[in-house]
Amino acid sequence: MSETLHSQRTALSLAASGVPVLPLRRGKVPFGNCRQCAGNVCGGRPNMKAPGPCQCPGVCHAWAAATTDPAVIVAPVWAAAWRRAVCVGYHPGGAGLTVVDLDNADAVVWARTALPATRTVETTRGEHWIYQGTMRSVNAVRPGVDIKSAMAYARFLGPGTGTMTALPDAVRALAVKEPSPAPSAPQAVPVPAGAGNGECPHRAPAYLARGIAMAEQRITSASSAVHATVYRTFLAVLSRHGRCGCLTDAHVARLFTAAQSKGETARHCVDAWANARITLGL
Repeated sequence: MSETLHSQRTALSLAASGVPVLPLRRGKVPFGNCRQCAGNVCGGRPNMKAPGPCQCPGVCHAWAAATTDPAVIVAPVWAAAWRRAVCVGYHPGGAGLTVVDLDNADAVVWARTALPATRTVETTRGEHWIYQGTMRSVNAVRPGVDIKSAMAYARFLGPGTGTMTALPDAVRALAVKEPSPAPSAPQAVPVPAGAGNGECPHRAPAYLARGIAMAEQRITSASSAVHATVYRTFLAVLSRHGRCGCLTDAHVARLFTAAQSKGETARHCVDAWANARITLGL
């Protein structure tokens, strides 16, 4: 209970200073949507730029749940989430901030030579460098470096040290990537024949086309936990279509392209696809 109260007090203090907060559960990720909001069928929160407002009082829609309203933070449904939370998260973009997440010692060394000094916060494996200003969030802008600002969340790990400075062009430039060529599938996609001796059990080609389109949408609409979303989506596609031989390199390239649009590297895509195949025994 004391830990719950500590988290709530921290959240209320941050909210009072204009920082939108939310509870993070085990794995340091946001709570999943409630049943009424599952799959974003409710239309999402207004600040997610999704159609229609969502009036759900729950801790839904990941980063978009972040709030500065003290009445929401102490409401019963949020109190239940705080009891399960492992830490306090916040929406940097909502507070007019950008966090450069340096995930290891090498990334910290790079930042000290490449970026202007600003407020820093120690993390488990590296540091958060916090700048005043907002930009789009991008994962893996270079090895061990993520940018968290608009439409993203970060863990609150303390006030940090140093004077916060304005968001520099050097950080903005990290988000400007050369367009990646459409990746090819990891070699071809040969899979063992299923019970149908290799014959596709699906009733029409439109079934596969619809499945690939839904998988692309699931990846591109992910607002957090992109790595996990990509892997789970690959796993779902392979579990449904992987044994009949109907997947082509073009289908896989579409999934990889969707993942790269969310900041994943081609290497991450190849690894996630290979791991999903191994998990399914393909």
